Amino acid sequence: MLNSTSFPIVDIHNHIIADDAARFPLAPMGGKQSDWSKERPVNTQGMLDAMRDAGVAKSVLVQASTCYGHDNSYVVDAVQAHPQQFVGVYSVDLLADNALERIRHWRDAGLSGLRVFIAGHTAADHSVRLDDPRAFAAWAYISEQRIPICVQIRADGLPQLAGLLTRFPEAIVLLDHFARPLLEDGPPYAQAQALFALARHKNLHFKFTTHNVRESAQGLATQASFCRAVVDCFGAHRIAWGSNFPASKGSLKQLLQEAQEATQSLTADDQAWIFSRTAHALYPSLVTPA
Repeated sequence: MLNSTSFPIVDIHNHIIADDAARFPLAPMGGKQSDWSKERPVNTQGMLDAMRDAGVAKSVLVQASTCYGHDNSYVVDAVQAHPQQFVGVYSVDLLADNALERIRHWRDAGLSGLRVFIAGHTAADHSVRLDDPRAFAAWAYISEQRIPICVQIRADGLPQLAGLLTRFPEAIVLLDHFARPLLEDGPPYAQAQALFALARHKNLHFKFTTHNVRESAQGLATQASFCRAVVDCFGAHRIAWGSNFPASKGSLKQLLQEAQEATQSLTADDQAWIFSRTAHALYPSLVTPA
């Protein structure tokens, strides 16, 4: 089992929820707050405590859009207060007329990456397309500025993503949760071929999260065979672990242990990339405080 003495473990995907609604008022995307954020919220101090207990050195705080929409103030507050432990990923409406202004605003506030939310959340709007031409100016800007962009979609959105990766080959893109592929058929994972077909896009990276850890043990799939398949296809240097804590049930320590058990058949070098090096390559501010 890996530990934080081997290399600094980085959690590339978790969320924080403030306990001060007056200072950080709720404004969930679509008007509906996510159940997990009501049932098991974790504030900044709670995240620090969980990281200490789990042996996680640093975390990438991803905007909880199902609580705060595109108001990233709480992530900013946490990153500014604890730059040695956190970097932040903000959410912006890329279709808005002021998208570039908002990107610059949150970047100037000290946040390191961007996230676009299309599917898989509480109030997903299935009429919105990832490849809407109105967002091309924003994509061009983040490509030029080398801003990592996280994308949350499902399998039916992968063709849209492929088009954007072709149009913007310099964009640094992270696919949340591997787009939650269907894995029950087991290797060679024919149901997930649209995902594996994206290997040709070298600017695409992947978050291996608790969803993937748990879903890769269902049906004919095994965690070892899924991990082997994605590492062989994409390379460990393009994969980073994210707990999805506290949206995924369980303590951060438990979620890390689950991920370590799922990847134990990989080489030590592959594990080092997945649990540390890929995150550091994507977010250089993890190396030194922003």
